[in-house]
Order: sequence, then structure tokens, then C-alpha cells
Amino acid sequence: MANQSKTSSSSSDRLNHYFSLLSSTASWKGTLEELFLISRDDFIFDNLVIYQTDSETGLLEVLFAKSTGRGKSAEADASWGESLANRIIQENRMICEEPDEKGHRDRLAQPYLLGLPINTEDKLPGVLVFIRFGGPTFSEDDCRFAQWTANLTTSIVRKKMLDEFMSKIEDIQSVTKLQADFISTISHELRSPLGFIKGYTTTLLRTDTNWDRETQKDFLEIIERETNNLTDLIEDLLDSSRLQSGQMKFDFHLVRIDSLIRDEVNRTHLTNPEQKIELDFETEIPVIEGDPRKLAQVFDNLLSNARKYAPEAMLQIRLRKEKKHLIIEFNDDGQGIPEVYQSRIFTRFFRVPEQSMKAHGTGLGLFICKQIIENHEGSIHVSSSQDGTSFKISLPYALVTKKITAEESV
Repeated sequence: MANQSKTSSSSSDRLNHYFSLLSSTASWKGTLEELFLISRDDFIFDNLVIYQTDSETGLLEVLFAKSTGRGKSAEADASWGESLANRIIQENRMICEEPDEKGHRDRLAQPYLLGLPINTEDKLPGVLVFIRFGGPTFSEDDCRFAQWTANLTTSIVRKKMLDEFMSKIEDIQSVTKLQADFISTISHELRSPLGFIKGYTTTLLRTDTNWDRETQKDFLEIIERETNNLTDLIEDLLDSSRLQSGQMKFDFHLVRIDSLIRDEVNRTHLTNPEQKIELDFETEIPVIEGDPRKLAQVFDNLLSNARKYAPEAMLQIRLRKEKKHLIIEFNDDGQGIPEVYQSRIFTRFFRVPEQSMKAHGTGLGLFICKQIIENHEGSIHVSSSQDGTSFKISLPYALVTKKITAEESV
């Protein structure tokens, strides 16, 4: 009686173990591994494989496979029941298949197969195949237990597909939100300069007022500034579209990055003399091969961002050489970017919410920078804290052996 009670308790524990897998927080592969590990205590098999219909090709592909017994040492050569899986898909029923020749010395040449449909989705059926090498034949009890395991497998694979579907939905929602935010932002960014241009043009055209030359000059300078802002905005939109579609053309030359950065800094000081910039360049900076106009666009964007989002901060631009790459760092001691947003900072249309209230922008600048740098086979990364923000760019050296003079490079 005690033994019977112990057996009943053990069976109940094993049943609970099986059902607990359905609520497991482990990965779907980890859950399947656990399922088939405990299954072997009740049901002997050497290999098993799960086939799933590919949503794009409509063909069966291996979703999960495991060698546990006599086929483990010869996994690559062992039978995996591909032809049986296709039959099961066509007939939608359990099928047992035995070898034509029995008694062969090589057990791997005598696969006994048991395949069952797993109906994870009507349009994307799957198959679970168990393999025994050299027998024995699958009994009725084996088939019943295999069906039980197939039902659990169906639930686990369905959960996997549901998780993937939810992930896609979240990605779509994220993109939709970014696009909605972009439309709202771009509408504001277009309306603002157009409002200035329209307002000051209308004012200048008034016939009931005579404006002195100094006032006219001030109004025209505002119109010119806002027209430039509008032109820059349109160029960013076009550039981001060309970069995303791979249609942006690059004109590569040998470039002196130190000279290129100095030119951009000098241009910035002409229009924004109050911006604090410090240069820290190593001597004998090697040339790189790149598009000078596109690289200047990157540096101009980083200078502009520092001016907009850390206007009182000191911006230090460091330039140093490593074994195969040139390292450029734009470091400021401003408020920084919250960590939660740093992984998204180079995403098209993305803007840090706290910063979007401080300055105008479209969320395209850093996306464009990243695309340009990657088209130079380089990389750009951001790190930020309360003590400031650092953008680090790595660009490979030009593959030249001769010394490049200032006249030979841009």
C-alpha cells in the first residue's frame, strides 16, 4: 500500500512537472529541452526533430532537433525523417514507419520513425518526429504518450509564435509612434520658418509704412536665416531617405580629418562666436579615405547638437590615432542623455523627450551621421552621464604607403 501511494505521488509530481512547462518563463528552446529531457524517463527515443512550415517559402524547416541516444555520435549521418514529415503534412495524421530491412548490424541504418502533426497554426502546420535506431517498434502506449508530448510541444511552439508576433506588433507600434511624432515635429519645423518668412515679407511689403534701411536689413537677415533653416530641413529629409534606400552617392578622396574639423570649427565660430570649443589633436595625424563633404556634415551636426543641447558647456574635440583607425571624440560637460534613451539615439526620427522641449529638431541628424560613418566602414557610439556626453567616431586609415602632403589631400 505504501509503495502504491509512493508511485501515485511520483506520478502526480511528474504530471505537475509537465504542466509547469506551459507557464515557464524560460526561452522556448529551453522549455523544449526540459520537456524532452523528462519525456525520456517515460518514453525512449534516440533522436527527435520538430519541423515548422516557413511562412515565406511554405517549405518545412527544422525548428528544433536533438540527439539523445544511439544517434548522438553520428548526428550528421543519422536519419531525421524529412520524407515522413512531408507525408504527415499532406495526410495530417500520426504515422509510424519501420525500416525495410531489419536485423542489420548498423543500428543507424534501421530507423524506426514516429511522426505526429503539431497544429501550431492552420496555415503553418508543423511535425514532431521521434526516431529509434534499431528498434523496438513503437507500441500503442508509445503512440499515446507521443501524442501527449506533441500536444505539449504544440502549446510551447504556439507560445513562441505568439511572443514573436507580439514583438512584431511592438516594433510596428514603435515605428508608428516615431512616424506620428515625426509628422508632428516636421509640421512644426516647417511651420516655424515659413511663419517667419511670411510675416517679415508681408511686413516689408506694406505700403502704409516706410522702413528705414537698417530695419529692412534686419528683416531680410531673419528671412535669410529662416530660409536656410528650411533648406537644411529639406536636405536632412532627402539625405535620410537616400541613405535608408542606399541611393546616397559618396565621392571618396584622401582626407585630412584635422584640417576638416578645424574648418568646421572656424565656420561655427563665425556664426556662433560664444560657443566654447577646445581642440586636442595628436601630431602627425594620418589621412583617411572619405567623402569630405559628407564627413563635414557629420562634424557640423555634432557641433550643432552641442550648441543646441549643451549651450553653456565646453566642447572638447579630441583626435588621436590607433593601430588601424583614427579616433574622433566630441566630449561636452553638459547635462547628458538619460541612459534609457542612449540605445535609440541614432534611430531615424527619434528625439530625447526632455531635449525636444529645449530646441528644434527632426530626429534625423544623428541617424544621418551614423549612416555616413558606416558608409566609411567606421563606427560611431555615444556614452553619456550627468557629467556630460561623448560621441566617439572610429574611421579606418587610407590604405596608402606614400606620404600625403597638404596639396595632395583635401
